[in-house]
Amino acid sequence: MAVLLSLLVRTDLREKRLPDRYTLPLIVLGLTLNTFVRGALPTGEIWGAIFGYLAFWALGSLFFSLRRQEGLGLGDAKLLAAAGAWLGLEALPLVVLISALGALGFALISRRERTDQLAFGPWLAAAFFVLWIVRVDTI
Repeated sequence: MAVLLSLLVRTDLREKRLPDRYTLPLIVLGLTLNTFVRGALPTGEIWGAIFGYLAFWALGSLFFSLRRQEGLGLGDAKLLAAAGAWLGLEALPLVVLISALGALGFALISRRERTDQLAFGPWLAAAFFVLWIVRVDTI
């Protein structure tokens, strides 16, 4: 997982995109690992993947319809779906909160202009990874 997240961070910082070749395997790996660990269908993680994707897809679509420009891409939606597949539905609000606060803090500290693009994937990846580490330590 850490390798795929690192590749996503690097790509998003360079190209402002999160390729499917990294996000989709993260979703599959998360669901597969949780199935193996539980020995049963991981319903919370399945719903986490579904709602993670749908939440960011809806938010990105709303922003685009209001502003006529991309504000949140489908790569971000797939990365949040991957976080849901690994961490479960209940962790998604915390993933979004931590990543949004990190990105906002960075934008304020770096004095970015409102029109500057900010790669959100690295912040999502960091929150996802930290919460996964915390979750693994508590199990």
